[in-house]
This record gives sequence, C-alpha cells and structure tokens, in this order.
Amino acid sequence: MPTYRGGRHEHGQNFLTDHTTIARLSRLVADSPDPIVEIGPGQGRLTRELQQLGRPLTAVELDSRLANRLASASQFRDRKHLSIVNADFMHWPLPRTSYVVVGNVPFHLTTAILRKLLHDGAWTQVVLLVQWEVARRRAGIGGSSMMTAQWWPWIDFSLHGRVPRSAFKPAPSVDGGILMMTRRPKPLLDLDMRRSYRQFVHEVFTGRGRGIGEILANVSGALGRRGAHQLVSREGILPSALPKDLSANQWARLFISTSPTTGARAAKNARPTDSRRRKGR
Repeated sequence: MPTYRGGRHEHGQNFLTDHTTIARLSRLVADSPDPIVEIGPGQGRLTRELQQLGRPLTAVELDSRLANRLASASQFRDRKHLSIVNADFMHWPLPRTSYVVVGNVPFHLTTAILRKLLHDGAWTQVVLLVQWEVARRRAGIGGSSMMTAQWWPWIDFSLHGRVPRSAFKPAPSVDGGILMMTRRPKPLLDLDMRRSYRQFVHEVFTGRGRGIGEILANVSGALGRRGAHQLVSREGILPSALPKDLSANQWARLFISTSPTTGARAAKNARPTDSRRRKGR
C-alpha cells in the first residue's frame, strides 16, 4: 500500500513542510473573525496551525485516503471547530455567508480556483500559495494579468513573500509565492459596472496597437488617435505603455473616460490618488 508521503502526481500534491511558511499563512488570516475554508489540507500541517485560531474551519480535501487519515488523526479528534470534507473544491458549493480562504493549491489548478473564487461574492479574504511567477503577475508586479485588471476595481491583489521549492515535499520545479486577495472597502467602480468594465479590459488587452494610446484609439472609435493620446497623457500614462503596465486606478479612470454614459456616476468612486501617477510628476 502506498504511503503518499510525497504526494500523488494525479492530484498535483506538493505538500508544504516548511514551518515558517505555514505560520505565515496562518498569521495572514488570523485577524479576520470569519470562518476559514482550507483548500487541500493534504497531511494537515497547515490545518493544525489554523485550528489554533479557534474559528470554524472547513478543510476540503480531494484525496479520499488523505481525508480519511485526517478524520481519524488523534490531533483532529476535537471537532468543535473543524470539519473535514472529502470533495473536489472546484465542485464544492462555497459558503453563502462571509468566510476566508487559505491553502497550498496545486499549481496547475491555480487559474481555475481563482476564477471560481473571483466570481463568488461572500469571501472577505483569500490567501493562496501558488507558483511564484503567477503570484507576481496576479499582484501586478512586473506587469499585471488580464484577470487581475478585470477585478482590480473591487479586489486588491498583494504579494506576501516567495517560498522556495525546498519548502515542499516533493519539491516542485519552481518556487511558490503567497498571493492575497482582499475586497476593497471603497471600490473604484460600482458593482453594476462590472460586466461592461471587464469587457473593456478584455478589448484593451487583446486590441491592436503598439501601445495603450494606439490600442485605445482602436477600441474606442469616438476618441480617435489624438483623443486617445491626450487621454492617456492626462492620466500620466505613456502612450507607449502596455495594458499590463497600468495600475488599478488608471484602469478605472480610463474606463470612466471612455464610457461617457457612466462617467459622471462613476467619477466619485475613482478619485483615490494613484501613487504611481504622483511619483511620475
């Protein structure tokens, strides 16, 4: 009988064994009062740490053998706050009331897990250990991804450290990174603009042009080349900048400026000063 000490390949299991990283993940969700959902508890190292917070904890584990092992482990026999669920997180129904999410997720499922969570409105905080370069891109460091830009007005993405591949067993081929998502207390745009804004971001990211000035001119025919260049210059953006180089506030303001029917109503939510713009002056 296999021991799964090193994780099962078909589940993308690279167990987190580094105590410092485990403690850091726990600390990042410690201040919230909400119940915790852990994705992929595996051997339960992070689960044990989270259990010390004394809040309701639901650990969702795909591997039935690991789930059964956790359920029978002596350190988890006190079930006052802990529930171990044998289920595929991608098909598991998310809570309807406020909760936080934490977990060391299979790298190949990161995007699918993020999509599921981003479309859910009940969580207040998400802390995930993902592939290092993915964590950087999602946090907008060195250039943001289209997914990040589409959700930035409502969700803040931040990076909380690099995790060496030696912190896992078996070691993956790349380092990990801790990505945090939190809901903005004051969104940059109203929620009812989400659909049109996300479409705008998609069109800009996939639009033709050698820089944001040309791309906007092609995406918004009413602006024209001159109008698009004037707009980006007014926002402190170089016309040659690429969509990945824009900040959350710049995205929100460009959307407002190119959407006159919603501009007046949205302007009050897009006033926060963009530090990148301020530094560039």
